[in-house]
This record gives sequence, C-alpha cells and structure tokens, in this order.
Amino acid sequence: MMDTITATCARAFRSFVSTQVWLSRRFDRLLPKQFRIDGNTDFTQDFVNPYVQPATSIVDVGGGKQPLLSPERKRALGVRVVGLDVDAAELARAPQDAYDEVVCADITSFRGNQSAELVICQAVLEHVPNVSAALASLSTIVKAGGVALLFVPSKNAWYARLNRALPAALKRWLLFSIFPQTEKDQGFPAYYDRCTPRELISIAAAHGLKVDKVRLYYTSSYFSCFFPLYLLWRLHMLALRAISPQSAAETFSLALRKERGNPSGAAVK
Repeated sequence: MMDTITATCARAFRSFVSTQVWLSRRFDRLLPKQFRIDGNTDFTQDFVNPYVQPATSIVDVGGGKQPLLSPERKRALGVRVVGLDVDAAELARAPQDAYDEVVCADITSFRGNQSAELVICQAVLEHVPNVSAALASLSTIVKAGGVALLFVPSKNAWYARLNRALPAALKRWLLFSIFPQTEKDQGFPAYYDRCTPRELISIAAAHGLKVDKVRLYYTSSYFSCFFPLYLLWRLHMLALRAISPQSAAETFSLALRKERGNPSGAAVK
C-alpha cells in the first residue's frame, strides 16, 4: 500500500514539474531570441568553432568524461587533444580515443609548457576555489598567440547565489529530485570565485590573457520547475539587463588570447 502511495505521489510530482516547465517555456517564447539562447549549447556549437582549426593542439581542461570534441570530430579535424582533469576516474570514463593524452592534475597548481594552441575550459571555473590561480595555470598551458576558451556560469545568477547559500546535501537532493537527468553530470561543489565577466577579464589580463571575444547569455532552466518563481526571476533579469548587461548574464563565454609579449605565462606587473 505504501509503495502504491509513494509511486502515485512521484507521478503527481513529475506531472506538476512537467507542467511548470511547459509554462516557463511558453513564456520564454514571448521574449526576443537573444534571451532564449542557452549558453552551454552556444559555446559548444558556435562560440568555439572559429578557433578549432585542423591540426590544432588542444588541451581540454576539466572535460573529464565529457570532452568538448567527440572522437569523430577530433579525427575529422586531425587535432591532438590532451585531457586535463583533477579526477582520474572522470578521465577514464571518456569515450575511447577522445584524448591522445591524459593528465590528472589540479588546474590551480598545474604548470604547462606553453605549447597548446587552444585551451578549452567549459563550466569548470565555478568549481575552482581560486580562479586567479586557475587562470595563471591556463596561461602556462597556452602558447603565445594561442587562445583559451572559457564557458562560465555567473556568480550573480540567482541559482549561483542559492548554490552558495544552501547546504551541499540539500541542494543536491533538490537538484536531482527536480531534474533527475542531471545526476550523472552535476552536483560538484561550486564556489563561483570571482565568476563574473568583469572580474575574470581583469584577472586574465594580469596573467597575460587579453580578451578576444565575449558573449553573454540570459537564460537558464533552474527555476522552470515552478512557473511563478521563474516569471519573477525573468522579470528581474530583464530589468537588470537594461541597467547592467554583464550583471544580468546567467552565463558567459570568453575567448582569451595569450599576448605574444608575455610568452612565459608569468603575471604582468
């Protein structure tokens, strides 16, 4: 009997969440396209493309079991990809032939040999307690004239503020209960240390990395499970964007080019 009641409640909850998500998506259709672009999708499918050229040497930082380039695309382009991640188990779960070499290291202390033409760092920096140390490390990986491509959730986003405020066990339970499909890929500790466009650009400059391109995104799905809250968040975001576009961004992409006058990767004084 209890199992039946539990199953009925679970179905009712999933139905409620599905309805709320549908309402949230219907509302979003009323907004201009620029407010409906998913940052992670845009980063992987458009932002990085001009920089991923045939025969490029690439270091995928924090890609773990989900490298940005599939083995098929990697082979088609003839690129060499090194996977660098703090977790050896994550690297081991990557698709076969996704990486030509793997390095298990902490990005806040790793030091490279300035040989990569391209560094990819997708949704990693929010999980790093010291972003300045991470950017210093990235600057030692990429060669002079090379580019580091970053995709970063902003610490100003409502979900980021909640992430920092809630106990780890509670926020994981909420996330996986409402969005069970995220359990395999999300739930890592997040710090959001200086994760805003303005702060990251400033820190990057101190490590010889100059902005080549910036793209801001204004949508996320975290509150879509409860339409009244989603509507309130959307209205707040629209109002804030009119005042400060960078502060309103939920996520953002940066292309940072290593200055040729700073080949060592040492901090610029």
